[in-house]
Amino acid sequence: MKICKYDGKVNLTNPCRFTWVRQLQPGIDLYTAVVWHVSLKRKIRLAYLKDSRKLNKPSYIVLFSTDLNQTADDLYRLYRLRFQIEFIFRDAKQFTGLSDCQARDAKKLDFHFNASLSALNLAKLDARRQHPSNEPFVFSMASIKRCALNDHLLDLFISRLDLEPTLIKSHPNYQSLRSHGTIAA
Repeated sequence: MKICKYDGKVNLTNPCRFTWVRQLQPGIDLYTAVVWHVSLKRKIRLAYLKDSRKLNKPSYIVLFSTDLNQTADDLYRLYRLRFQIEFIFRDAKQFTGLSDCQARDAKKLDFHFNASLSALNLAKLDARRQHPSNEPFVFSMASIKRCALNDHLLDLFISRLDLEPTLIKSHPNYQSLRSHGTIAA
């Protein structure tokens, strides 16, 4: 495929010069093109996702790679996986103390990172085990943390008020109190 450096700017609002690859889901199409990137001073492979589900406001996402042999499907799949990895690091930083270590020794840092990521994996495993198999699984470490806090508070109220735990925990509204403040999936 011949790419001309001076063929004009890429118009991202109109994919007519892109090659249609496939429809990812109704209203979302995947296109591709090899274009010249001015700042990088090289050719790049673009994966262009056009979302036309809202007729009055279509939107798009542009992904790219310097590997011209990579397909648009591969780019799309790899970027989706990348965002899953980003969520793992975000949750580890916010909830399991990944960025809270002050050690400088490589072995101590290694232990800290493994402990933080292991805690996240164990929380995700526990959430997966408690999840009904007929529903899509959505994981939120914020919700796990909120449920743990709610459990602690409910146990504290039960013990301090000398209530019967079996009676309280078997009440139909108990589960809604446990999940109060969690993120709805």
